[in-house]
Amino acid sequence: MDPRQLISTPFTSSSTADEVLEGIDLTGVRAIVTGASSGLGAETARALTAAGADVTLAVRNTSAGDTVAGAIAESTGRARPRVGRLDLADRRSVGRFVDAWGGPLHLLVNNAGLVTGGLERTPEGWELQFATNHLGHFALATGLHRALARGAGDRDGARIVSVGSTAHMRSGIDFDDLHFERRAYHPQIAYAQSKTANSLFSVAATRRWACDGIVANTVNPGGVATGLQRNFTPEQKASLDAAEAAGVFTYKTVEQGAATTVVAAVSPEFAHSGGHYLDDGQEAYTVPDDADLAQHPHGVKEWALDPATAERLWTVSSGLLASGGSVAP
Repeated sequence: MDPRQLISTPFTSSSTADEVLEGIDLTGVRAIVTGASSGLGAETARALTAAGADVTLAVRNTSAGDTVAGAIAESTGRARPRVGRLDLADRRSVGRFVDAWGGPLHLLVNNAGLVTGGLERTPEGWELQFATNHLGHFALATGLHRALARGAGDRDGARIVSVGSTAHMRSGIDFDDLHFERRAYHPQIAYAQSKTANSLFSVAATRRWACDGIVANTVNPGGVATGLQRNFTPEQKASLDAAEAAGVFTYKTVEQGAATTVVAAVSPEFAHSGGHYLDDGQEAYTVPDDADLAQHPHGVKEWALDPATAERLWTVSSGLLASGGSVAP
């Protein structure tokens, strides 16, 4: 069990995003939520908008984003969220989104995620889940660093929230074969690696950017039935069903699933503290890398918080984006 004093909040697995935001006024807060055209992203954007935030939906399908933005405005009575096109697997799309952003940014929610049923690659040859879930968000956050630093200066801090997953417990980072060029491809392992990368990004970003007033944390939303599962293989679906039957997790509503994201985004406990992994509204305890997932469904593996690994991944990620291809780790 983790010997550290973990950060706690009043919220639990049954809390909703609206409950977390009760009494909080986000007027003047500029926020970006990626993957906000459905599921957890849409609910996160709705809850933030309802609390007064100026939200931009960063989505690949802008038609779907426009539909969600209209529904949010109608249901909340607030200003309609903006919609911007963002394809995280396309470096040019990320660059265009960054270039189009003007002014400060106070909150970046890296919510978008991709699960593939088999091996897919980007034009650069990168494994698609790693490229989308990690590299795309890495490029977005580093591209928006100045905007976040400006936001931190006018509102006593800026925050990045990355949506992770219990799946990270299945794999650390294989620096010798990040893109499955030599090892056999397994979509669950590829997804797990990308989710570990999300957590390591928060560790390194906080270490590098805390001096600018920026902190980053990773959250596990828990089991939520969303479009993320549409590409699950029969094996992946059977694994989820077995985990639920064994009591490893219980499915949450979308409103409950978005709650931990909002905790990391607005709770005072995380205003100036980053590099943490949250689960059910609390900082999760750390478990050994060889820990059994069935025994520790709410913990975080050591490999997902290791500062040295986080720095190495940052360097490798920067090199990949700079070169547009494979670089030696």
